[in-house]
Amino acid sequence: MLLASINLNKRLGATSARSDLSAWLHAHGVKIVLAQEPFKPVNRTPPALAGFTFAGGDGHLATWVSENLAPPAVSSPAAWVQRVELEWLVVLQVHLDAYSSAARAAQLAELASAATTERGRPLLICGDFNLAPLPRDGLFGEEPSTFTTQAERKALHHLMQVAGLVDTTAVEVPVFTFERVSNGKPSRFRCDLALLSSHLTATTSVTADASARSGPAAFTDHSALLIDLPLTLRETEPDTVLFSLSELAGEGPAAAAARPEYQPHKTAMSRQAPSPAARAVVKHLTGPLNIQSILDHGCGRGADVAHYRSAGLDTEGFDPHDAFGWPRPDRTAFDMVTSMFVLNVLPDPWQRIQALRDAASFTRSGGTIVVVTRSPDEITKAAADGGWSVHHDGFWSSRAKGTFQRGIAKDEITALARHAGLQPTENCPALPLPGVCHAVLTKPRDLLHGS
Repeated sequence: MLLASINLNKRLGATSARSDLSAWLHAHGVKIVLAQEPFKPVNRTPPALAGFTFAGGDGHLATWVSENLAPPAVSSPAAWVQRVELEWLVVLQVHLDAYSSAARAAQLAELASAATTERGRPLLICGDFNLAPLPRDGLFGEEPSTFTTQAERKALHHLMQVAGLVDTTAVEVPVFTFERVSNGKPSRFRCDLALLSSHLTATTSVTADASARSGPAAFTDHSALLIDLPLTLRETEPDTVLFSLSELAGEGPAAAAARPEYQPHKTAMSRQAPSPAARAVVKHLTGPLNIQSILDHGCGRGADVAHYRSAGLDTEGFDPHDAFGWPRPDRTAFDMVTSMFVLNVLPDPWQRIQALRDAASFTRSGGTIVVVTRSPDEITKAAADGGWSVHHDGFWSSRAKGTFQRGIAKDEITALARHAGLQPTENCPALPLPGVCHAVLTKPRDLLHGS
């Protein structure tokens, strides 16, 4: 799903700018528009964009969504920041102060606090930051500009560090998004940024499009950021439905389109023997790591639980699907928690982070979490062979059953784990598991239980 973040320089009230913007949006296939300084005065009725529905905001920050998509929840914690919920992703659209470096540093500190309250939820912070992240990102003539202070850069670095964000358009030779002539010299800045949760960078592309500010069809003085996210938004009710069943039954207006009903338990295999992953854990890990107790988190029907027990390990199983008969255990502080082929059936990164965090809540401080997933190559081939349809960052393996699959590589497991507060285990034996991916993780001793 393509999202555009752009400073419109208060031009949207002009018919020509609005027409050029609409043409640009449709030419690129944009579905969500995040606009900084879209129009003036700030409290005017938002101008209409052809093919889009206004979702919220004002002349400081505003959001439009393609008219065939259900509008997202939009709120404004402050005049300079807007919060947009796109399914599992939280977007913070920003327009930092254009005149005061101290104000920008303070706003970046507020963003760090706001990101912390999201508790690891996938995050995109985008917009006009009015600063150069590195000296080479802001030039006056051919020399680094003094507009951005070290205090601002330190605050930006802190924000990215505490929230696990990546500056997606940072390159050795900057692509400037704003240029003007000041006192006879060119002033060039990479100030329009997209900061993204690290585990999303492999599946998200971000490009700066200068056509928004150059050429005969330019409609602003900033480049636009085109952000292609691994995200599927709900569609609106079709206009051809004149009355819903609820209306005909006298139960009030039609409800919004129903969210997909995910049923990951339907991917569980009926094993007559333990999985190769469970056998590898017993053969290669439990001895060297001195493991005495194990919880199989998302154990399905429990074949691996039986294998761990047969190896003399104190073992319990848990699966959130009640029919499997493995209720949530009362005990915690297991030496090891295993998660076998669980993350790849969860339909979005936020649920995967929550699953890892829940697994960690059963692990003792300093304990081990073993995560095994289906590989990207395996899922890509299965999707091609089975004609699976794309959904979020993976596929509906069966839309009728509500089952989802995504291949997850080791690096992505590790990135997700870091957002759940876990760390890769150092000097750990590798598991001989061809055709699948795995990571061995550690719960830090300072990670609070259940955090």
